[in-house]
Parts: sequence; C-alpha cells; structure tokens
Amino acid sequence: MKKWGILGLVGVLSACANQASTQPPVGMANPASAYCVEKGGRLEIVNTPTGQVGMCTLPDGTVIEEWELMRRDHPSAKS
Repeated sequence: MKKWGILGLVGVLSACANQASTQPPVGMANPASAYCVEKGGRLEIVNTPTGQVGMCTLPDGTVIEEWELMRRDHPSAKS
C-alpha cells in the first residue's frame, strides 16, 4: 500500500514539472530593422509627433522608412 502511495505521489509531482517554453525569446529584433542592417544600411530612430519611426539610410544614400523598405523588397501575395 505504501508503495502505491509513493508511486502516486511521484506521478502527481512529475505532472507538475516545468515544461519547456515554446515562446519566442524576449528582446527579439524588429524584422524590418534587422533587414535594414542586413542590406548594409544604417538605422536611425526618429521622433515624430505621432511616435517613433525607424529610418534606414542605405549604402547608396537613399533614406527610407524601415517597414517601407521591407514591404518594397518583400511584397505580399495578393489574394
């Protein structure tokens, strides 16, 4: 009887064991910012009246908003 109690207790405790997290790590880079840097650009965060905007200065001197660059180079498929 004591054996079953210990076995049951082990079973209950093992069910409460920590599970591996499948959530992405905190601090993951903004994909548009990462793409700017990947293209050899320099990223600058600009304060505007409506908030902050990431501006990418490309090696050729072109200045473009980071998400605009991302959408330009990775157009989504239209349904």
